[in-house]
Amino acid sequence: MQIRRRGGDPPGGRQGTGSGRRLPTWENVHAFLQVIEHGSFRSAALKLGLPINRLRHRVAKLEQQLGVTLMTRHVDGVRATAEGEQVLAAARSMEAAYFGLMRAKDMALPSAAGEVKLASTEGLGTFWLAPRLAEFRRTHPNLLVDLRCAMRPVDMLRLEADAAVQLVRPGEADLKVVKLGRLHVIPYAAASYVETYGVPDSVEALSRHRLVFQVAEQTAAREFHASVLGDRPQAGVVCVRTNSSSAHALAVASGAGIGWLATYASAIAEGLVAIDLDARSMFDVWLTYHPDVARIPRVRHVIDWVVDSFDPRRFPWFRDEFVHPREFAGIYRGEPLFNVSGHFAEDEVPFIEFPDFMLMAGGRHRTR
Repeated sequence: MQIRRRGGDPPGGRQGTGSGRRLPTWENVHAFLQVIEHGSFRSAALKLGLPINRLRHRVAKLEQQLGVTLMTRHVDGVRATAEGEQVLAAARSMEAAYFGLMRAKDMALPSAAGEVKLASTEGLGTFWLAPRLAEFRRTHPNLLVDLRCAMRPVDMLRLEADAAVQLVRPGEADLKVVKLGRLHVIPYAAASYVETYGVPDSVEALSRHRLVFQVAEQTAAREFHASVLGDRPQAGVVCVRTNSSSAHALAVASGAGIGWLATYASAIAEGLVAIDLDARSMFDVWLTYHPDVARIPRVRHVIDWVVDSFDPRRFPWFRDEFVHPREFAGIYRGEPLFNVSGHFAEDEVPFIEFPDFMLMAGGRHRTR
């Protein structure tokens, strides 16, 4: 007869039938899954925020529990063995079931209060969504919006976010995808830069100016840079290169050089000069979420708010067709927009009806 410990487990932990080995724990299975998917123990440890030796111990423990070798180590990372591939497939099913359980828990306890994780690309999250959160807060005072701004798309199926705003359309069949609008990206410069260096009168003339480039996920940076500079080295022409949307926008606004910004910059910032060249690009803006979470009231409120925040009927800069910034003032009829130009030392609240618009084309300067 086997004496069981309090709680129902036999001495030494749970055991499999007839083998004498303990049943695998989820944390060990999850460790193996993350190591394989990230390609190395180091990358997985950084992702999970765990010491690398603890991760190695968990995988070794799983191999001991299962009685098989799950992976082999190589100079370029790790690879699953044939047995490991079978365990990997089961581990993915186990993970999907776990996340399904977590979604079911939230649906079983519906509430318009609590926390919602909203992921967004850095620029849209920082300059467009964050300033609108105060308005959302007034109508939903019991909701905490955890706004996570980064250029790396989040993994929605692993619950890294409840909803995400991104510039790359998700390909997972299990996700709901909604097109919010379109970003039109054109060259801009600060008024101070234009006063000092003037503006290019052609795309070819851009190479004789100081340029600011952003290199990040979801930006198609390489293709765009090649269309502007061709094979020419960036050194000597590009004065600032950054992976951050915020740093990119601030570098342009401070006069560092000419950079490409979404046209809504003309609606929320003063002192930016739109340069009228045939050097535009566009990115569709997508909202994605799992259909199950949309039935949770607090998540539904955030989803509806995000959709409303990009309504192209209200905000012409998000329309599919290109609307030139000089036309914004005559089209926009909404509430005053938050001015991110920076009035940190001023006493007045930094809101504006619409900033003065400046356009430079062929050496001409027009202001509204």
